[in-house]
Amino acid sequence: MATNKQQWPLKQSFYFQNRLVKWDSIGAGEPLIVVHGTPWSSYNLRFIIRAMAQHYRVYYFDLLGFGQSDQSDQDCSLGIQNELLTALIQHWKLQSPFIIGHDFGGTTALRTALLNQQEFRKIALIDPVAIRPWGSDFYRLVAAHEDVFQQLPAAIHKGLVRAYIETAAFTEISADVIDHTLSYWSTELGQPAFYRQIKQSSETYTAELEDKFCNLATETLIIWAEQDSWLPVSYAQELAGALPNARVSYIANAGHLVIEEKPAELVQKLRRFFAN
Repeated sequence: MATNKQQWPLKQSFYFQNRLVKWDSIGAGEPLIVVHGTPWSSYNLRFIIRAMAQHYRVYYFDLLGFGQSDQSDQDCSLGIQNELLTALIQHWKLQSPFIIGHDFGGTTALRTALLNQQEFRKIALIDPVAIRPWGSDFYRLVAAHEDVFQQLPAAIHKGLVRAYIETAAFTEISADVIDHTLSYWSTELGQPAFYRQIKQSSETYTAELEDKFCNLATETLIIWAEQDSWLPVSYAQELAGALPNARVSYIANAGHLVIEEKPAELVQKLRRFFAN
């Protein structure tokens, strides 16, 4: 059986604070960065990456604590991911790239723009974590008892994470996609990393943006899945109202995992937005 690295290779390495970050790029044209969220990896954005690479040079990577990047017992919070993205943009020598962020990837894009003063040509946010409150009862339970969850037998851990992944989708997701997504959290490093990234999640990282939203003049598209059970669809208009130059587009019959459920419709909206 092929390994996940063979199925979804990230051929390039970058070291941030002495920690390995795996990344890659494909296509030709103006630069476009794609950033995943939690508990996903760049693999879950593969449809968008490949389709957008027909018109752009697409850069993608796994966040610290996720996928093929470093999963050691260190900081993997939202507080470090915008610093990583800023360092990567400098490493890639990009000037005013386009950016797409899903879930925490959207948060990372916003934090990078507002806190690191990184200029983006246009920003596309797909069901971003940006409006409080966020975080499920499961999140709060793990945060309060991370040490207990760390000790779960591997089989029980896998069953729990599989069930959690499935709640993100409104329509059925293939077993192969779930297995691949789960596999990153099923290794000796991956199991504790899964609970660590939840433990380190905090609304503080979005709260500190709220009084800065009004400063983001960049043209922004907010795409929201109408059946998102993780983040209410009402957040789309709330976020758009807080950003000076944002508009909303909806996708029906899809949940928070819209990147796997309706990738073709997403690509159509993204291409139209970036081209105009």
